[in-house]
Amino acid sequence: MNNQSVVVITGATAGVGRATAREFVRSGVRRIGLLARGEQGLESTRRELEAMGAQVCAVPTDVADAAAVEAAAARIEDQLGPVDVWVNNAMAAVFARVRNTEPEEFARVTAVTYLGAVHGTLAALRRMVPRDRGVIVEVGSALAYRGIPLQASYCGAKHALVGFVESLRTELMADGSGVQLTMVHLPGLNTPQFGWVRTRLQRHPQPVPPIYQPEVAARAIVHAARHPQRRERYVGMPTLMTIWGNKLAPWLADRYLARTGITSQLTDQPLARDRRDNLFEPADQDADHGPHGIFDDRAHQRSLQAWVAEHPAPAVAALAGVGAAAAVAVKAAR
Repeated sequence: MNNQSVVVITGATAGVGRATAREFVRSGVRRIGLLARGEQGLESTRRELEAMGAQVCAVPTDVADAAAVEAAAARIEDQLGPVDVWVNNAMAAVFARVRNTEPEEFARVTAVTYLGAVHGTLAALRRMVPRDRGVIVEVGSALAYRGIPLQASYCGAKHALVGFVESLRTELMADGSGVQLTMVHLPGLNTPQFGWVRTRLQRHPQPVPPIYQPEVAARAIVHAARHPQRRERYVGMPTLMTIWGNKLAPWLADRYLARTGITSQLTDQPLARDRRDNLFEPADQDADHGPHGIFDDRAHQRSLQAWVAEHPAPAVAALAGVGAAAAVAVKAAR
């Protein structure tokens, strides 16, 4: 990927998608394709990126519709040129216990969060495979490896995405393809989705703390697009601990989440009576929600773990320096 590349982002007008679009342009990319449902959000994002110097093609698209995703990809290539990077970021969720979640709600979350990524990947592959180049970035989650209470629909969809990516990766390797595939797993983020996610709970939902700003995720996604050789990236120490803790002691994670998993996802704030959700249609078609949710005062701007993962050589050098300084100090003390 270089500054002349064409980058496509799904779920591009709010939260992680909006922050990622900004970060690509800040990093020098000048041709951006945007897919999302809300037309006002698309228009606002387009104007913002154009003011930053980018050429933008914004296409209203529901990623659950495979034909619509394919049509959007064709339109973007017509206007901007061949797609070099495709980021599958769109998602949906329902906050409710399994027994209180309707079948059509499971189907919708799966259609957006899992099949939406499949549809985007297929559209990208149809263009990238014949050219034998390109990068596909799948946005995952710590919850792709560890299910938690109240989010079975989302966790199931992200688990499915991991299996899909593993299958596709081996096929590309078997073909000796130049198309590269990577996955970025995210922690709890301060995005607008907690204000519009469908829920049957009585209190306002929140990300599982500690909470990070969406720019932390955006930097990791752009880094992954520029360095796609790594098969997966974990963003934030909570993601690393969740995934590896579940691999080493899933029974312990079960018990811990049974005790804390529900209350950690709820604030003390009651739900507004007129609250609308975005599961089947945009929560507010005429609004621009931007990247941030309502948890700015609690969200971390940086992740040391993510920085170390992206800059291993400086991190090792820094640790070596600290070790050397400590050895000198100990020797002097003696």
